[in-house]
Amino acid sequence: MTYSTYASKSSNTQISRLIRQGQIHNARKLLDEMPKRDMASWNSMIAGYFEYHRPREARHLFDEMPVRNIVSWNNLVSGYVKNGMLRDARKVFDEMPERNVVTWTTMVRGYMQDGMVSEAERLFERMPGRNVVSWTVMLGGLIRAGRVDDARRLYDIMPEKDVVARTNMIVGYCRKGRLVEARKIFDEMPKRNVVSWTTMIDGYARNGEVDVARKLFEVMPEKNEVTWSAMMMGYSQCGRIEEASELFAAMPVKSVGTCNGMIIGFGQNGEVAKARQIFDSMRKKDDWTWSAMIKVYERNGFELEALHMFSEMQHEGRCLNFPSSISILAVCASLASFDHGRQMHTELIKAQFDADVFVSSGLITMYGRCGDLVKARLVFDRFALKDVVMWNSIITGYAQHGLGTEAVLLFHEMCSVGYAPDEVTFVGALSACGYSGMVQEGREIFDSMKSKYMVNPGMEHYACRVDLLGRAGLFTEAMDLLNSMAIEADAMVWGALLGACKIHMNMDLAEVAAKKLVILEPRNPGHYVLLSNIYASKGRWRDVTEVRKRMTKMKVHKSPGCSWMEIDKKVHVFAGGDSDAHPDLTMILKTLENLAGKIKEAGYQPDGSFALHDLDDEDKALTMGCHSEKLAVAFGLLKLPCGMPIRVMKNLRVCGDCHSAIKLIAKEQTHPGLPVAFYRITWLEWRKHTGTNEARRSLAFLIKAKNISTFASSSFPSLLITNFLFLILAAPPVSTLHGPAHITAGTEDGFSVLISYFILNQLWRTKSRRDFLNYPI
Repeated sequence: MTYSTYASKSSNTQISRLIRQGQIHNARKLLDEMPKRDMASWNSMIAGYFEYHRPREARHLFDEMPVRNIVSWNNLVSGYVKNGMLRDARKVFDEMPERNVVTWTTMVRGYMQDGMVSEAERLFERMPGRNVVSWTVMLGGLIRAGRVDDARRLYDIMPEKDVVARTNMIVGYCRKGRLVEARKIFDEMPKRNVVSWTTMIDGYARNGEVDVARKLFEVMPEKNEVTWSAMMMGYSQCGRIEEASELFAAMPVKSVGTCNGMIIGFGQNGEVAKARQIFDSMRKKDDWTWSAMIKVYERNGFELEALHMFSEMQHEGRCLNFPSSISILAVCASLASFDHGRQMHTELIKAQFDADVFVSSGLITMYGRCGDLVKARLVFDRFALKDVVMWNSIITGYAQHGLGTEAVLLFHEMCSVGYAPDEVTFVGALSACGYSGMVQEGREIFDSMKSKYMVNPGMEHYACRVDLLGRAGLFTEAMDLLNSMAIEADAMVWGALLGACKIHMNMDLAEVAAKKLVILEPRNPGHYVLLSNIYASKGRWRDVTEVRKRMTKMKVHKSPGCSWMEIDKKVHVFAGGDSDAHPDLTMILKTLENLAGKIKEAGYQPDGSFALHDLDDEDKALTMGCHSEKLAVAFGLLKLPCGMPIRVMKNLRVCGDCHSAIKLIAKEQTHPGLPVAFYRITWLEWRKHTGTNEARRSLAFLIKAKNISTFASSSFPSLLITNFLFLILAAPPVSTLHGPAHITAGTEDGFSVLISYFILNQLWRTKSRRDFLNYPI
């Protein structure tokens, strides 16, 4: 070996090392200083530029090359493909003086990776010569595109089938659930590697054949981390968490990825404590570990723990990521925690995640459930290109606040701009019609589901229509619909009917619905409670006693009513009638006493029909005066500055007496001397099923201080058991708004909202987004 050749190889080695270390500038400097550059030096530097996404420098260096070989041209094509520049890659491909099988295969792979399967097929057919890699690339692309039958035809004509091609075919069949065909290929393999075994085991596990997967797992000659994880996740997904836990304990080496999977597995099966135990035992955690634990808390109803975990993650210096941000937005929506939600929005802006459509859909949902539809609409309007989820979020937000006209208009706008509504869209639109009494519009939307949009009505859609008809008092039509359903009505549909019966005090039909519900869900206390409440409101105390005796016999217990609110990130809980529940109870009761006198002067009379015990009128008034929602509102008036929203969460339905009283409290708390005070009272209801919070029903009222005009329907939500009720009592003085917000007392509510929207829209467009977040609306 000559000295110059040795020096050239040494320099090439240094260039490669500098590129691997990310020192691309120093690598180029070394190339420029080389007295004699060989082909490997040029090619290494060009590949380095492409690796660090600097295609212009790569092309410029390629053009400077005095001599090029087939490797240089392939380097250029491959670099463009890796950087997603397929047009440039194809242009170079067409200009090449000669091509080899690597060139053709690289181009086919590029088209496959970009989803251009037809173009890849055309190019593959033109290939003058193919090797096993070419066939495998084409086969894998067809499988990723879901064209398993086409892949099988290609597989059958392959001149040589290596272990990769056979494994790819197994993957394709398993994804389609065609396990018999997958197993046949597996059994016919002359040689199997750990990937082949793992693929077959994972295919069985993902398709519910866990026992077969375990038998294969036991006879597998050599297992790796992925194999163990696939088997454990199979058990977790089938609800056999104990077997997954045993397998996890027997695992020889527990990697971070395996532990993350087990955390998710325990979370999916409600084993939150065990998931946390694994989290705490991990010496090394990655971002996915934190996101997994946050998700477990969020999905199992441990919202406060999720917030605390997210705070810990930030203190650890972890960067915000998409999974954790989506989970925390869901938590803020579930808790109606406006402060945490707004703080999360700020973090998303800092991380530049707010431009993501999926994240923005979460923001719209969060602001909607926190009662701030103005900001929800502004986030929605920022996007020129919206997806169906975003439309669903804003439609549902308006529906939950009783703004049926706006929700239906958005529904029609969505359809007119070319978005096809899905099942969730129709739930939002039908709910909006139900809350706002838009019976004919609801009928038309329901009828258009199958005929116009090819969406089969599900149980939730029938429940919405029954609720729509029941709220309007059209019980005959509601029963006709219920009896003519193609599928047997479940508890959701009968529950909607029972709720409507409570609104209209239709005792006979309520008893029919309640008896049906008891058969369908005998362990659900909500059905008994609502029927008992209907009897109590009619003074049928003997029937109330019978219902409660039956609950005792069935060992069904009603959750005690309580309300809570968050002030300075501390949660305050109130339980009606519990004199020792809060340290400031004396001041709260004094405030309520003062308010009681004022609202009585304004015309308030306690409605004894909402006292659900057989008491005299004085005792009924005393009992209702200490309902938890009233205690919470009084505490908010004591502790929060004037003009600040009071947000109260409640685990059960608000009673009608509290509804009436809080409207008058809102009027009495109007700031004197201001031209207009704008109030919002918003009810959001959620129902929790097996630990998962699911939005069900909501009702909103927009109340103007001068005449207490109701902006939305005043009927109560019809869901028979609710787990989250959200109440906003807000008094932002309109005169404090800047710009064109000088509004007189005669201004209509809708115009006040329009002005607020205009101001916030200007903040969003002309000022910083932080000003938008901090604006006192």
